[in-house]
Amino acid sequence: MKISKKSRYGITALIDLAVNSKEGHVALSHIAERNGISLQYLEQVFASLRRAEIIKSIKGAQGGYLLNKPAGAITVAEIIEALDGTYHIDHEDGTGNSENPAIAITIQTKIIDKANEAMDALLLNITLEDLVNDYKSNNEFNEQMYYI
Repeated sequence: MKISKKSRYGITALIDLAVNSKEGHVALSHIAERNGISLQYLEQVFASLRRAEIIKSIKGAQGGYLLNKPAGAITVAEIIEALDGTYHIDHEDGTGNSENPAIAITIQTKIIDKANEAMDALLLNITLEDLVNDYKSNNEFNEQMYYI
């Protein structure tokens, strides 16, 4: 599985939003600037996240974005699906040149189903809150580093 640039930017922006929205809504331009992401591209990403009800927008000159629910209730699977659709491997349809459908069944059950189950076990159990906590601990470590 490869995580698309859209999903990577979306996850990055959501971590930034979760960290910086403690005092209120956050302007998209600030998220874009802090993370080196094109504002126009981030607008497209946030439109998808808004449609999926992961974030909500506040209109007006002083507007911005907030998470629509607690970070602990937003899974990485939900984010990726909002931005790229399903992350599952397509089912084996058995329409190849083989005259033996047992091969397609074997591929489906032994490879595809197990890979999809493993991805679910991982992505459904990592929340935005987990990512934020990890980011904060990594950032705290980096801020304590002294360079000579």
